[in-house]
Formats: sequence, structure tokens, C-alpha cells
Amino acid sequence: MKLVEKTKISAAALALLALSALSAGFLEATPAFAKDTQQRPAVLNASAVAVADKYAADAAEQIFKEGGNAVDAAVAIAFSLAVTYPEAGNIGGGGFMTLYVNGKPYFLDYRERAPLAATRTMYLDDKGNVIEGKSLYGYDAVGVPGTVEGMWEAQKRFGKLPWKQVLAPAIRYARDGFVVDEQLAKRREDASKEFGGKTNFDQYFGDLKEGVTFRQPDLANVLTRIANQGAKDFYDGKTADLIAASMKGHGLITKRDLQEYKAVWRQPVEAKWNGYEVITAPPPSSGGVGLVQLLKMKAMLAPQFKDVPLNSPQYIHLISEIEKRVFADRAQYLGDPDFYKVPVAQLTDDAYLAKRAAEVDPDKPSDTKSVQPGLGTSMPEKAETTHFSVVDKWGNAVSSTYTINGYFGSGVVVPGAGIVLNDEMDDFSSKPGVPNMFGVVGSDANAIAPKKRPLSSMTPTILTKDGKVALVIGTPGGSRIFTSIFQVINNNYDFNMPLKDAVAAMRFHHQLLPPNTIFWEPYQPIDGDLAKQVEAKGYVLKGQNFNGDIQAIRIDGDTPEAVSDPRGRGVSRVIQ
Repeated sequence: MKLVEKTKISAAALALLALSALSAGFLEATPAFAKDTQQRPAVLNASAVAVADKYAADAAEQIFKEGGNAVDAAVAIAFSLAVTYPEAGNIGGGGFMTLYVNGKPYFLDYRERAPLAATRTMYLDDKGNVIEGKSLYGYDAVGVPGTVEGMWEAQKRFGKLPWKQVLAPAIRYARDGFVVDEQLAKRREDASKEFGGKTNFDQYFGDLKEGVTFRQPDLANVLTRIANQGAKDFYDGKTADLIAASMKGHGLITKRDLQEYKAVWRQPVEAKWNGYEVITAPPPSSGGVGLVQLLKMKAMLAPQFKDVPLNSPQYIHLISEIEKRVFADRAQYLGDPDFYKVPVAQLTDDAYLAKRAAEVDPDKPSDTKSVQPGLGTSMPEKAETTHFSVVDKWGNAVSSTYTINGYFGSGVVVPGAGIVLNDEMDDFSSKPGVPNMFGVVGSDANAIAPKKRPLSSMTPTILTKDGKVALVIGTPGGSRIFTSIFQVINNNYDFNMPLKDAVAAMRFHHQLLPPNTIFWEPYQPIDGDLAKQVEAKGYVLKGQNFNGDIQAIRIDGDTPEAVSDPRGRGVSRVIQ
């Protein structure tokens, strides 16, 4: 009996030693429960990715061929994009990750937080007016980054491969360089004009030109330290010191802000729709609630949609009427759930949504002033985010959207580190009730407060059927994110369009304010006779310069199909 007791103690001691080794930075170990993924039989005939560029696709393919799973590949993609897609990929920002692992749904919130020194009025002048640009450019615009902590948490919990192995592709891209394409060069040129004289952007990216191999040795050193030390380096090591030093005398973030940052595992928003289980983003994203509301209300209005052709004037009108009500709710009720009780269950309740759907006038636009938040206008982020979707042969899936907000974020690059810092503070309501740059407003639920996460529209989403992944989808696009995902899902499932066609089809957007305004995209504009017919219904048409960049994977039986939006430079790949 005593011998048995000693054996138990010994095993416990070994487990404790293993955990201590992990936390001390000996990162070759893998959590015991993650090994279950390795032992499961393959259920698909291939893995698949839909990502923002070819370098990230190559990184994912390498990880899969080395035996990694969907989470390993997702983390490799995220770090790779921080190097090769620097306008939106990042380690200086944050985001959300929806996961389906071993038949169970999970959601990881690694969104940025307001610094401890942030105040509700920090972007207002002495007369209480918003100071233009202060939340968009420079050090004052930066929130505490969450991407490194998020990737560390996800891979630590569910990854199969050693952490170092997963970061290897990104380190190689930073050290050896990558060839700059036309789109990135153009975005760098535009950003240079925007940040000119305001930040140190050109010191780091002035040599980024089309066709040139661009190397980032400072960033390679940072990634190498993170590979060796884990997230600890970024939040409490040399990299943390570099970030804090860059902020001193300029911005609000201190080393304490970094030390106290934690990613949060949250319960995803789940809903039944059309025979599928929708697994999507909870607050502080507004996107998951908004997507579920849109899907359910459209289903409830099936008689009004009967025989209405896709993207016809009547279809555009009916969808806009639904979106109008979703955005009224978004502005009033959505915010950081750690600071504000968000009524998710009520907002996605069938009886509530049936009542909202019944308000839709099938003939003409509702008066905007009459459309009030239903339980009793919106604060969207910039559009320039990025998304990646991943499925492995074991049937696990990752849908992750992350951002530094605007292209190249705040325009601030950490000296000696090469890290582009976000301008995520602009996602708060600088002054609740006052429209931001998108003409939409936020409420007190999204007012600035220390440690608070700003409201987002990012909507990484997974659909399952009978316990198996059916669709993995997401996109950048600011407040247009969940309306874009909604339209692609409808195109694919309600109109039986092939996934490639569903992603490429025309997309439009309405967000309550400006009143009765429908935004069209340059990729497939609303023009000609269609424009005249929509305007005849009482709408104003307005162009938007961002198309979105959907990355989607659909699974038919045991075969995945991956599609990247033709609007971007994304690459989709099925990996045998």
C-alpha cells in the first residue's frame, strides 16, 4: 500500500516538474490532453487553409507535413503574416479565434486592452470635442497587444508540435526576407502619405518596394526570443522592455500593462440555423450576435424572400431592413462583457427576433428614427484586418481574425523590435453618441476604461452539422464583417451557389446610419439599372473603398474545399 502511495506522489511530482519546465521556457513539451488529437484517426482526406498570402499558405503546408494540427498551422500562419502581411498581420495587435477541437467548440479572446492610464475623455479637447486623428495615429492610439498571448494560449492548449517548430517559418521570412508584391507596395505607399511626419513608419518601411526582397532583422530577433521563451518575452522580457521604452514620454502603455495582459477563453455564441450549428464570436465582438440575428431574421422572413432573386432591388431592400435593426441593437447593447452585462441570450432569442423581423416593411425603407434598440447607432473599427481559416485531417478547425485596425495600425514601429503597433483605441467610443469616421455611433457600453477591450465586429465563424465541421469562414472589413459573412453563407446555402461563386458575388452593406444609405463595393458595384431601381425604393447609394477578403473552407463529406476571396491576394490550398 505504501509503495502505491509513493508511486502516486512520484507521478504528481513529475507532472509538477513538467509544468514548471513549460512555464520556465523549456517549450518542447506538449500538454497531455493535446496528444489526444494526435491519436484520433483521420476523418478527412486532406487538410486545408484559406489565408491572406502565399507565404502563410506555405508555412501552414510545412506545419501540416511535419505532423501539426489545425492549431499549430493557425499559429504558424499568424506569426508568418506578422512578417509578410505587415499592413494587417501582426504581433502588435489582437483578435479572436473560434476553434472546434475534438468535437468541441471553443473561443479565445486575445483582443487588445486599454492601458491602465486610459481615461474616458482622453481623446477630447477642453471643450469636450473629439480631437481629430488622436485615436488613429501615433502612440496615443495604441492598445495593449494580445496576439502573442493569444497564440501562446491556443498552441499551449491544443497544439501538437513544439512551439519553436511552429514559429520557424515566420523567423525565416523575417531573417531571410520575402519578395514584396504590388498590393503590399501600394498599401505601404498610401500609409507613408498618411503617417508622414506623424510617426517613425518610413524609417522601417521606406525601403519596402515591389519586387524587392524585404528583410526585418529586428523582428527576426523578437520572433527568435519568443520562440525560445514563449509569450513571457513579449510581456515581461526584453521585447516588453523595448515596447515600454518606446512608449515612455509618448504613449500610455507601460511594462505593467504588458505584464497584466491575459487572453481570455470565453463561451462562443452558438445557435441552430438551417440544420447547422453556428459557432461564432461572443462579446467583445458584436459580430457573432449580429450574424446570428441576420441569419435567423432572414429565415423568419422566408415568405417575403420567396422567389426574390439574389441581389435584386427587392433582395437588397429586405436585407437592408434586417441589417438596420441589427445595427440599432449593436450600438446600444454591445461592449466588453468584463465591464458590461451584454444581453446575448435576449438578443439572439427566437421570440425577440421574430418581433424584430415583423417590423420589416416589405415595400419601403423604415424611417430610421423609428428603428430603436429592440430591448428597451454603431462604433465600427477600421476595415483593414486579416483572417485565416484552417481545417486539419482530424476534423479540427480554426477560424481566426486579427487586426492592428488600420493598415499598418498607428504607424508606430517599436525601435529595435520592428513591431508595428495597433491603433485599436479608435474602436472605443471616443465620445458616446457622436458618430465616428464611419458615420456610426456607440454607447456607454463601449466607452473607454482602463483594461477594457474595445467593441469589435470581427466574426470568426464555424458551422457544424452532426458534430462535424461544415464551413469555416471569416473576413476583415470593420463593421462590414458580419454582413459580408452573412451574405456569403446565404449565397452558398440558400442559393446553392458553389463556394467560389458565393465568395466572389456582389456584396453590399447597410448600418442604420447614415439614414437609408447602402454601401456598394468597387469589386462588383451597384450601378446602371440596378442602381436606379434601388434608388427608386428610397435609398442613397454610396461607394466604399474596401471589398473585404473572405477566407472560407467548406467540407463536403470527407473532402475540404478552400476558397480565398478574389478581392485580395489570398491563397487557398488543400494539403494531402
